[in-house]
Amino acid sequence: MEEKLKIKLSIADRVYPLTIDPKQEEGLRKAAKNIDQLAKKFEQNYAVRDKQDVLAMCALQFASKIEQGGISEAENIKLASERLKTLNDLINSKIGSE
Repeated sequence: MEEKLKIKLSIADRVYPLTIDPKQEEGLRKAAKNIDQLAKKFEQNYAVRDKQDVLAMCALQFASKIEQGGISEAENIKLASERLKTLNDLINSKIGSE
């Protein structure tokens, strides 16, 4: 069993101690860095007085990217399925005509 790793992540000027699997460290550090960068961007571009508002805006931004990705993936799957059906119909019509 892997040993747990204790790390501290800083997000929006607060430190969060976490106990994680070592394989999660890189992803968590990158995520914390992305949140921090986006929070600073929101603070610079909008009149935001509260860190909670900034973090809510960050959460909305990241969640909307995930949702949009899921929508795009579903559309791509539907399109691929339609193309495969068309190809299958074409093959079946060629096989049937021989």
